[in-house]
Order: sequence, then structure tokens, then C-alpha cells
Amino acid sequence: MNSWNLTEKRALITGSSKGIGFAAAREMGLLGAEVCLIARNEPGLQAAIDELEPLGIPAWGTPADVSHPRDQQRVLEQVLNRWDRLDILVNNTGMNIRKSYADYEESEYRRVFETNLFSAMAMTQLFFPLLKASGNASVVNVASVAGLVDVRSGAPYGMTKAGLIQMTRHLAVEWAPLGIRVNAVSPWYTRTPLAEPVLQQPDRLALILNNTPLGRIAEAEEVAAAIAFLCMDKASYITGQNLVVDGGMTAQGM
Repeated sequence: MNSWNLTEKRALITGSSKGIGFAAAREMGLLGAEVCLIARNEPGLQAAIDELEPLGIPAWGTPADVSHPRDQQRVLEQVLNRWDRLDILVNNTGMNIRKSYADYEESEYRRVFETNLFSAMAMTQLFFPLLKASGNASVVNVASVAGLVDVRSGAPYGMTKAGLIQMTRHLAVEWAPLGIRVNAVSPWYTRTPLAEPVLQQPDRLALILNNTPLGRIAEAEEVAAAIAFLCMDKASYITGQNLVVDGGMTAQGM
């Protein structure tokens, strides 16, 4: 409790070759953690690792699509080859298909659920023994304000993020006796590749900014700082919470 750091922590972050996931890997690494990056795109993943290494961050990773059971198992095997415990798990993998509800194909909304919610459920369950072995572990689920209020991002996306928030609450209670804290972070629009198609629409950008009291789009590093804080021993009495990082949007409302 004496220092604001993550020294000697071992952290696994999904969807970490870019956006919030990469920013979280960088933030945690600078705070002293060894980070394992997981992403689907192998060249992008290697580029992310290469960017971290000159900063003195012990970083490694394996390409995987964590919505697929075979890849989930392969990630576990890779981690077990290097670590005997896991101190931090950040479930950040996410995607979206923006449509009117009646226009979704079944394959589309199933893909959103498999990527955003079911992958986090599977990875958290799969890594439970290693989290338990830590004795002082932290899970952070990257949800969204779309799981709290309607932000015109498509029903399946909001449903998956609401599911992540409820999963957070349940596991925080169930796993508290085991020394595992579970929290969520819910960003509003953040400058990431996922949000870029929306932010490039002038009318939509104006609406977003008008409904954000701080009057700007979040940077990925600002969300990453919240994630890192929740993983610190300084946050040792915080569990079952959803930390909203939204520039005041949910306080004001749409």
C-alpha cells in the first residue's frame, strides 16, 4: 500500500495490440508489471510488443482470437509455460456492428456476443486457477456506458456490455473470499480504431461533444489509467464496482 505501482505483477490483456488494450499494457508496464498481450492480428501484436520493449517494459504475447475455444486454450498453455500465477486479467476484446435492431442478421448479433461477452466469460473461467494462485488478483472487464444507457451504438453491443457489468458484480462477491477482486471500467467515446468510424461523422461528433460536459473525446490513456488503478494494491478495498470514464456524460444524460 506504500507505492502507486504494479511492481512484479503479471498481467494478461486481451485485445491489446491497439486502442485501450494497448494503452493499458503500456500503462501497466511502465508501472512495473510484466505484460502478456493478446490480439488476433499477429503483425499488429508484434508491432505493439516492439513498441513497448524500448520503454523497458517486459512484454510478450501470442496471437489469438479469444472468442474461439481452441485459441483460448492455446493462450492458457502459453501462459502456463511462463507463469505459475496471474495477478491481473483485463478482458478488453470488443467489436461492434452498428445497425437498427430489426436489421441484424443472427450471425451478426451472435458475433457481437461471442466477441464482447462470451470470450470474457470463458477467459475469466479458464484463468481462474491462476488468478486464485495469485492470492491477490484483479480482474477488470472493459464495459461501456452503452451498458448503462442507450447511446445509439446498437442493441447487441449495449446488451453485451450490460452483461459484463453484471458478471463483474457477481464474480466480485463469489470470488472475494479467494483474494480476487473484480471490477469494470465503462468508457464513453474514446479515440480508438473502434470508435473512429463514428467520430469521423461531423453531426455525430457534434452530438457526442454536446452531451459530454468536459467537451472532448477521451484518450485511450485516460481509460488505461483507470484500469491500472483498479489493479493496484492501492485499490485493495474496491471490488464489484463499475468505474465510469465518460467526461460527465452519464451525469448529464443525453
